[in-house]
Amino acid sequence: MTAFNVVRMRVKPGREKEVLSSFGSDPELKAKLKANGIRKLSVINTGERSFCIIGEWNDMNGIVASRPEMIKALDLQRDLLEDLGAGLGVTDPVSGEAVVEIVD
Repeated sequence: MTAFNVVRMRVKPGREKEVLSSFGSDPELKAKLKANGIRKLSVINTGERSFCIIGEWNDMNGIVASRPEMIKALDLQRDLLEDLGAGLGVTDPVSGEAVVEIVD
């Protein structure tokens, strides 16, 4: 069953280009994610300096297997992100299996 992970974050002022340019810049990370079943990774702008990373995966096993690499990649960006408040830290991650899929 298709699974997704979503990570919400807010970038510090003036650091947007730096954060966005880092996505896809590590071929080793990209290869590991592909080996674990990632289908697509998108970064969407959800407001001023606010973004969500959305990963589409073959299944939850791929997300679980890739968490260490994804956390390492995030560790390189933490100083570029603002605390989201409410005890969340700099990211708000969620993941799960698709329960409804609509296709044309």
